[in-house]
Amino acid sequence: MGETMTLEFAPGKTRVGWIGTGVMGSAMCGHLMAAGYHATVYNRTRSKAKPLVDRGASEADSPRAVAEACDVVFTIVGFPEDVREVTLGAGGTLAGARPGTVLVDMTTSEPALARAIFEAAAAKGVHAVDAPVSGGDVGAREARLSIMVGGEAEVVAALNPLFRLLGQTIVHQGPAGAGQHTKMVNQVLIASNMIGVCEALLYGSKAGLDLEKVLESVGSGAAGSWSLSNLGPRMIAGNFEPGFFVEHFLKDLAIALAESRRMKLALPGLALAEQLYRAVEAQGLGRKGTHALMLALARLSDVPWRGPSA
Repeated sequence: MGETMTLEFAPGKTRVGWIGTGVMGSAMCGHLMAAGYHATVYNRTRSKAKPLVDRGASEADSPRAVAEACDVVFTIVGFPEDVREVTLGAGGTLAGARPGTVLVDMTTSEPALARAIFEAAAAKGVHAVDAPVSGGDVGAREARLSIMVGGEAEVVAALNPLFRLLGQTIVHQGPAGAGQHTKMVNQVLIASNMIGVCEALLYGSKAGLDLEKVLESVGSGAAGSWSLSNLGPRMIAGNFEPGFFVEHFLKDLAIALAESRRMKLALPGLALAEQLYRAVEAQGLGRKGTHALMLALARLSDVPWRGPSA
């Protein structure tokens, strides 16, 4: 694609679009605005876009209208079907994009869908990149996300100044879909690790230990992890508000299981984690954070635990 090498993005010059202003998207778009980029935003629930509009963002009435007004369009929505609708639908971003526009999907979605979007965009002279993230609400607020990128090397390089406003670790993983595959690796790691964190704290609680002191001892050693350090204190406090929704994590685990089946991989730990998270959802906690797994596991052993905070 001949115009790839001429891509150059800068504050005051580049018009940025943002679709999906939820827990993470609002903070991420805010970082671009703070750096001097004018943003045009869209969210199905308009009230969620209001804080950005109050800060000076323009509001569009459809994803297509966002693309018509912008040079680079970021999306971070809920599910693959949402990605398909806001990108490939009649009112989607590709319908409104001009040749040379860049579409960046930061949703955790299906690798095959990322490739399909890339191919449909290329047929129109539009660039498409899949760039899912890890780091949760804290990483989004503090611009410390890990961004896993799939797409053409020249396009990814041109986007790096924007990515660096959103995260600390930006790695180009390979062609379209590679970012999504890398995010699946990330989610497999988190799923099994979360079981360990919850079971360890349950053990400590049942043994009568002071869990805050336990975290002091084990958090900095070989057993330490991001989930233990960042979500362990929330579990102990009974704060299960979402940095990342259980229902969205279940979507990710379903994608990872489907991909593992396609590749003829046996991943029993992933399958167990998915089943345990189904129990979390069945207990009415689908809109709580992923660390609400603690409540489902506590219930299995009839161990009292502080429930969701008000």
